[in-house]
Amino acid sequence: METILPERIAFLGGYLPRLCGIATFTHDLCEAVAGVAPGSDCFTGAMNDRPEGYDYPPRVRFELDQKDLNSYRRGADFLNFSNAGVLCVQHEFGIYGGPAGSHLLALLKEVRMPIVTTLHTILRDPDETQRKVMSELLGRSDRVVVMARKGYEILRAVYGTPDDKIDIIPHGIPDMPFIDSSFYKQQFGVEGRKVLLTFGLLGPGKGIEYVIEALPAIVARHSDVVYLVLGATHPHLVAREGEGYRLGLERLAEKRGVKANVIFYNRFVSLEDLKEFIGASDVYLTPYLNEAQITSGTLAYVFGAGKAVVSTPYWHAQELLGEGRGALVPFRDAAAIAESVCAYLGDPKLLQTTREVAYDMGRGMLWPVVGRQYLESFRRARVERRVAPRSVFGEWTLATRPYELPPLRLDHIERMSDDTGILQHATFTVPNYAEGYCTDDNARAFILCNLLDETGGRPPSESLDRLGSSYLAFLSAARNPAEGRFRNFMSHGRQWLEAHGSEDSHARALWALGTGAGRSRNPGHRKLSAHLFEWGLAPVATFHSPRAWAFTLMGIHEFLLGRTALPEVESIRNGLIRKLLDLWCQCASDSWPWFEPAATYDNARLAQALIQGGRTLPDPEALAVGLKALRWLASVQTAPAGHFRPIGSNGFYHRDGVHADFDQQPVEAQSMVSACLEAHRATQDPAWYREAKRAFEWFLGRNDLALSIYDASSGGCGDGLHPDRVSENQGAESTLAFHLALAEMGESNFLIGPAEKGAS
Repeated sequence: METILPERIAFLGGYLPRLCGIATFTHDLCEAVAGVAPGSDCFTGAMNDRPEGYDYPPRVRFELDQKDLNSYRRGADFLNFSNAGVLCVQHEFGIYGGPAGSHLLALLKEVRMPIVTTLHTILRDPDETQRKVMSELLGRSDRVVVMARKGYEILRAVYGTPDDKIDIIPHGIPDMPFIDSSFYKQQFGVEGRKVLLTFGLLGPGKGIEYVIEALPAIVARHSDVVYLVLGATHPHLVAREGEGYRLGLERLAEKRGVKANVIFYNRFVSLEDLKEFIGASDVYLTPYLNEAQITSGTLAYVFGAGKAVVSTPYWHAQELLGEGRGALVPFRDAAAIAESVCAYLGDPKLLQTTREVAYDMGRGMLWPVVGRQYLESFRRARVERRVAPRSVFGEWTLATRPYELPPLRLDHIERMSDDTGILQHATFTVPNYAEGYCTDDNARAFILCNLLDETGGRPPSESLDRLGSSYLAFLSAARNPAEGRFRNFMSHGRQWLEAHGSEDSHARALWALGTGAGRSRNPGHRKLSAHLFEWGLAPVATFHSPRAWAFTLMGIHEFLLGRTALPEVESIRNGLIRKLLDLWCQCASDSWPWFEPAATYDNARLAQALIQGGRTLPDPEALAVGLKALRWLASVQTAPAGHFRPIGSNGFYHRDGVHADFDQQPVEAQSMVSACLEAHRATQDPAWYREAKRAFEWFLGRNDLALSIYDASSGGCGDGLHPDRVSENQGAESTLAFHLALAEMGESNFLIGPAEKGAS
């Protein structure tokens, strides 16, 4: 076994003074390893959840913006050039950008040192994206660290991780003396009282309301009890909802008549202060509501300090408190909490015995002990990797590095948007007020805001939220109850120009609303989107437009994300899939494998809707037809030189007719990108990723005129490719088409590995 320590050890995670559990853990682990490896240079890369960052200490040598994909690549460059001997990553889905934190993969794919990843959350039932990201993360990690046996079992059973790749290392704790709680009580003004304690960042999942519900029964038997709730409300919760959770707890205490027995200390306390609060407590409570919590730093701290713990049976608590080392009570059971607390308070001998057992076990969890175990994991990772010194650039070929995408620039979209919504057209780069607004473009813009907020794009979430609110408000205003339909066109003077819009515009609104209902992180957006979607779904049953069917199907797919069975919605979905399949059967032939006698506009959406439905239901017939149609469409949209040539809008492509080469529209390239990426998700065939890339590169100049349709200087996109030039007008539809394609390519870039992409 190698004995030489790495000269430089890098850590990646949150870091103090950021207020979150991962930040505290990364700080404590870095200091612990530095303490037991004095010859090594330990430093950290800190994840920022806000543009201004934090006032970090010298240990932090580089910072990553959570939502800025390029900052992850810069972080990889810094680590490579710093010659770090090992990288220790703290993984929690919520601290990295992209779907399920996929931006982290951009860094891990480019660093050249061994990677040891500590998993703070391990999902037993991940969704498709979470599983994809976790599998890639596990594949990129030389070793993985879990803090409980349960984590080891899930990695083996769910993700197939080899036994010898997993290290079980407990959550570290500070060394605290084993003393009587009365020693610290006087300084907090609770001398002579029995102190119950809960600490940590507050949020609804903590279950504190059940302890307050239990207090009347506890106080009836121990009138000197005081329940101390120590910790600030989670900053993200405050930003989203204010102090509603804490205020609700205070009102509950008043309602239950225990105001005199509850203390809220709304502060994020230092470690030294925390030790004293823990020291003053008699019983610690963790009434968490979610069983699938694989680790709890607060539980580890108090257990290791030798405190009696009453907890709900989440995974970490089951492991730590089993065999009489604490008391486990059912979830959401105030009576059981009261009974267990009173059992400890009424039996000093039981309380003392439990404390001693916990304290003895806690000696193996002290940070110096944990630090040495991490060093051993680092050594094993280095031995197993056997990385010889090499040039950082040696493997930076186009085949191994991620496909470089243009940076996101939403200047033109913001220029085209006002408090009403997004304007339809522009003269060059200047918004054209005379043409007003339409539901079609506001629907596209609302979809984009949801994709960018989920994938971690720019601008910041606040700006996306503001833009998204305008677009959603437009869709809400487009609803015409008298007609039971969405209107489409509105003048710049905010006058609707029709009673209802086309079937396609109505369905495109449903697509956007389904996306908001299924993806938005803004509760208000999510609820309004769901309400409008449900209102507007029924009329689609009478529609005749195949594209309206397809748009609605994609909206239903988004709407059903994370929802349990909804028979009425599912019935409409199944009916629309059947309509598209019937259309195919009526029209398609060996020489013309298509749904209609002509391929006109937004063509790939017809195939995409069937591929998506066929993949998720599953429906083998729908999947097969969708793939066959898309394969044909790709073939007829390929120029002799091999680049993407969309069917032109100046004549389209009729059966037994001539393929119109111009005018080429951005929506055709964007729909092809989306459909091909959906086909890749369904088949894992690298050819479909290459087709998506080929269609995307049409925007960047890989087209008939070798001219870029996208204008990097403005962030806008030309309205089409003519036989001799690019349209200089940059309208909403075209600009949104480019940015939607960019967002989808960005998401795929780090969810699709090099082997899956295949050679380009």
